[in-house]
Amino acid sequence: MVGTGGPVPTFSVWDYVVFIGIVVGASGIGLFQAIRSRKETSSEEFLLGGRQMTAVPVAMSLTASFMSGITVIGTPAEAYLYGTAFWLFGFSYALMSIVTAELFVPLFYRLRITSAYEYLEMRFSRPIRIIGTSMYIVQTALYTGLVIYAPALALNQITGLDLWGVLVATGAVCIIYCTVGGLKAVIWTDVLQMVVMLVGFVAVIARGAVVQGGLTKIFEDAGEGGRLDTFDFDPDPRKRHTFWTIVIGGSIMWASIYSINQSQVQRYISCRTLGHAKMALYINMVGLWVTVSLAMLSGLTMYSIYKKCDPITNDDVATSDQLLPYMVMDILADYPGIPGLFVAAAYSGTLSTVSSSINALVAVTMEDFIIPLWKNRTEKQVTWLNMGLSVFFGALCIGMAGVASLMGTLLFQAALAIFGMISGPLLGLYLLGMFFRTPNSIGSLSGLLIGLALTLWVGIGAQIYPATADKTNPLLLTVIGCNSTMSQNHTTQPPWTTAAPLTTLVRPPLADSWYSLSYLYFSVLGVIATMIVLLCFLANLLQAQHTKEKIIVQGIDNNAFTEFPPEMLSKDREVITKL
Repeated sequence: MVGTGGPVPTFSVWDYVVFIGIVVGASGIGLFQAIRSRKETSSEEFLLGGRQMTAVPVAMSLTASFMSGITVIGTPAEAYLYGTAFWLFGFSYALMSIVTAELFVPLFYRLRITSAYEYLEMRFSRPIRIIGTSMYIVQTALYTGLVIYAPALALNQITGLDLWGVLVATGAVCIIYCTVGGLKAVIWTDVLQMVVMLVGFVAVIARGAVVQGGLTKIFEDAGEGGRLDTFDFDPDPRKRHTFWTIVIGGSIMWASIYSINQSQVQRYISCRTLGHAKMALYINMVGLWVTVSLAMLSGLTMYSIYKKCDPITNDDVATSDQLLPYMVMDILADYPGIPGLFVAAAYSGTLSTVSSSINALVAVTMEDFIIPLWKNRTEKQVTWLNMGLSVFFGALCIGMAGVASLMGTLLFQAALAIFGMISGPLLGLYLLGMFFRTPNSIGSLSGLLIGLALTLWVGIGAQIYPATADKTNPLLLTVIGCNSTMSQNHTTQPPWTTAAPLTTLVRPPLADSWYSLSYLYFSVLGVIATMIVLLCFLANLLQAQHTKEKIIVQGIDNNAFTEFPPEMLSKDREVITKL
């Protein structure tokens, strides 16, 4: 019986057929784009689609790039465990889209750059550019490892698909169409994958509504379970999700992703006009709203079905990431091919993000490291090197999936925290460069490194000493309606909220204060720290310069330089005064 716990069916033959068919279709789009553009082999064509893309496919690609497999299976679990506060990210997406479209898109588009980090050399110096690019490469490799590992683990334990087989297949498929098709292949494949993700969510919600007797019943159950208490105006920055952490912290975090992250910048600068680039951001905003809303509805559907028998407490699944695949096999197994469609949806999210990451990593490596040092190159050599780097980074991302296995159970949160820790300081550097005329290389480097040190300190500390339940606010779950239970306690809090392997560690005083800072504020911390350090450096520099000028002027006024004629002293005083 649905929703009462116990084993669920595994994949049928038709599920495998649908799943493999969609993956092959995605690869086919990449190969088609490669054949279609076989005569256009320039680096700009490979990395930017010849700067001839239009708004709608770019918008769908922007949405798919960060609506990864982690989002497909992690966001519904968020609604199931913590309620609908995550829905407030709709405000964050709107603010992020406006800032990016009106501030950063015109800057990058008019500079006609390929790498977002070229701006750092134009504004500051080449070492700053190299550091910025290196930070991006580390961030993207870690994030992509999570994106590959989390869905593969969930699908392996629920559907029986081999874990490392899924990991290697993911990298291989992405390598194929990234290598031969470039950005055009990535964008058009993302369009297909975005459609598959949305259809997968709709199928889950529709079947869940039928099982539960309609959407009204689902919302009634969610309300009774406290899942609809969306607004929490507590200003405590240590609480994981409140109105303020999501709207303020979330807006800055997503701005750091869309405004300066190469994976996103590379898409909107590939548009044929500035108008198309801006429009892509606003269409993307709507796409994010739709995707997150469907994901949240899927989570509420899941709670309605399992409100009396929590699969984790009942030991039916091991982690929260397996909840949605478990429900899919529970309620859709009687419809051969539909579970395969959902798995393809989660897998499509993974493919879109991994392919975007590979393409962006190739772009920054070529533009920021290789091309400036390789003067005597031919277009054919550059093309072959682009392809070789695609293979290399695809293999690297598969390898980073092993690192992701060490990052605990809240992989969705860990993925966003990575962006906050690294992109936050970078965003602060960009903002200073854009709005202040005086920042120089030494001050910028100092601000960037100190901001990065602070965010890494709090971020790594939070991973080692996770916040306690009073900060994360997990909602109550029960196993009172299960066919068989694993314990005598019928009403519990989720066991993963205190990070099982690490609870034996003695918690230092910072664990419940500094390390408990909401992961959404990591980016805010990075931006503020970078800007404050740099502005303090500039203030000290200007004060020193002012003191030096004051001494010189006083010396002139006191006739300290009697060996100079009066007319020269007068002229010097005039120049110094203008300084």
